[in-house]
Amino acid sequence: MKILTIAAAIVGMAVMVGLVFYFGAGAVLRSLLAVGITGFAAICAMQLALTAVMGLAWRALLPGVSTGAVIWARLVRDSVAEALPLPQVGGYVLGARALALAGVSGTLAAASTIVDVTLEFVAQLPYTALGLALLVWLQPDTPVAAPVLLGLAVAGVAAAAFVLVQRRGFNYVDRIAGILGVGWAERSAAGAAALHATLLDIYRGRLGLWVSFALHFVCWIASAGQVWLAWWLAGSPLSFGAVLAIESVMYAIRTAAFVVPQAVGVQEGAYILLGAGFGLTPDMSLALSFLKRGRDFALGLPTIAIWQGIESRRLWRRRAGPTPRIGEAAAPVSDRAAPPRD
Repeated sequence: MKILTIAAAIVGMAVMVGLVFYFGAGAVLRSLLAVGITGFAAICAMQLALTAVMGLAWRALLPGVSTGAVIWARLVRDSVAEALPLPQVGGYVLGARALALAGVSGTLAAASTIVDVTLEFVAQLPYTALGLALLVWLQPDTPVAAPVLLGLAVAGVAAAAFVLVQRRGFNYVDRIAGILGVGWAERSAAGAAALHATLLDIYRGRLGLWVSFALHFVCWIASAGQVWLAWWLAGSPLSFGAVLAIESVMYAIRTAAFVVPQAVGVQEGAYILLGAGFGLTPDMSLALSFLKRGRDFALGLPTIAIWQGIESRRLWRRRAGPTPRIGEAAAPVSDRAAPPRD
């Protein structure tokens, strides 16, 4: 799987670079500059607001947990997934870890991550259906309607099966926990039995599930606002319905191409294909894709740096051990416990 991911990333990078050279790097740069620093800052601010709401969607599954801690964990999750060359599961793992470091038990952090990711995926289905309906209405002859509709049906079955597995399939939940935690979940969640019990407990909170689903659906819709603003600032305004159609289908394509880290090359090609039907030039579509990637780096890299600082201080405190009290002699080196191995 790692070899496939690396190969997909290399091919995707080659496709992205090839598209830029084919359509002209200068034209892409001019389209990017048309948005301006102020526009870029506004798009980053909108993304931060969306992240906060997505954190609230996760928080709806965790009564009594600090809202700030969950929003921070969501920011870590998205930053790792979008700003580092890792599969999305890496973001899930480190987001759950960030929540656990805030005082939430490992069991609850892992289980709530699984449910939150599931609900976000389930909320994407009506979002994609809405966007596909708009796309067919605005462009009746679009060639992407049939494959997206087929993918939507397959995704619906997959989502139903995944929820059923979480609620009924104990052995499969054990495997999911192993994939999610890559060894960490088993140690911190005290085994699959505890994780399964916590999953069932979360699913009993019907109100929290519906609130989380609704917030995720609102975030999917609102995410199109950034793209609408970018194209408006660049002098290529589209209706919000057209933007919603493009964004929903593009994210459906990204989801299908999950094996490619950050959908490199896939996102750029999808924007060119979908934007052409609405009169957008390829350089403008490429500029939009790079604008979103720049946003992810601008928000993600500082977040990762802060998170890494927190982890480093925690590791340093563990290695240093307890500080002797005043008047109390430190234990001989031979009597001290060996520092934990990583």
